[in-house]
Amino acid sequence: MNTILCLKHGTKYSADYVNILYNMVKRHCTVPFKFACLTEDPTDIHQDIQIIPLPNNLRGWWCKPYMFSKQAGLKGTILYMDLDVVIADNIDKLWTYETKNWCVIRDFTRSQRPDWQKYNSSIIRFRPEQMYFIWEEFARDANKIQRTYWGDQDYLYVVTKNNPAKLWPDSWIQSWKWEIRKDKTLARGNRGDRKLVNVEDVEPPEHCCVTVFHGDPNPHNCDDPWVKANWK
Repeated sequence: MNTILCLKHGTKYSADYVNILYNMVKRHCTVPFKFACLTEDPTDIHQDIQIIPLPNNLRGWWCKPYMFSKQAGLKGTILYMDLDVVIADNIDKLWTYETKNWCVIRDFTRSQRPDWQKYNSSIIRFRPEQMYFIWEEFARDANKIQRTYWGDQDYLYVVTKNNPAKLWPDSWIQSWKWEIRKDKTLARGNRGDRKLVNVEDVEPPEHCCVTVFHGDPNPHNCDDPWVKANWK
């Protein structure tokens, strides 16, 4: 069983983001899969998407550790994807790469520091039984962990030191604003709503199958022609 999993919490992303991710996966994946969403609000999410309820005591990126819990009820191989991605090409290789290991992105700080090894949790592939310990440790003292680490991916990097991930090839999953575009300048505005100052007519390079929109802009706020043509 293969499951594409996403997370929608609060109002940062609308149900449209869930449905658009579902559409993109259907266009770019030939491996049989089901699609599931962790959320506390299933309103307007496509009827073919399985809803996995979130506990009501989790917020923001700290909802992510719950995907590693037994309570989530996930089985088989899970390919987790953040909602703020745009799929560029066939993603079958994300299922077949290093199948004995769990896999994650090398964080995009790599674009400034080539030796950077920490994780970006926008895309993760795992088998649940490999990862139950992540939620179990988090649940034992969630408040302390949230005070100690900047976010879920810093916690993920530390808690898996004895079971490290296999990193996806950098060329497969790239940051739209830091690795594909030339100009990274954001317009003034509120965090979460900012656009890039200039529009660039660029496309993902060969071998890149997913582009990630960490921070600003979100895909709906990016006017680059390739993004507008493919985020749908």
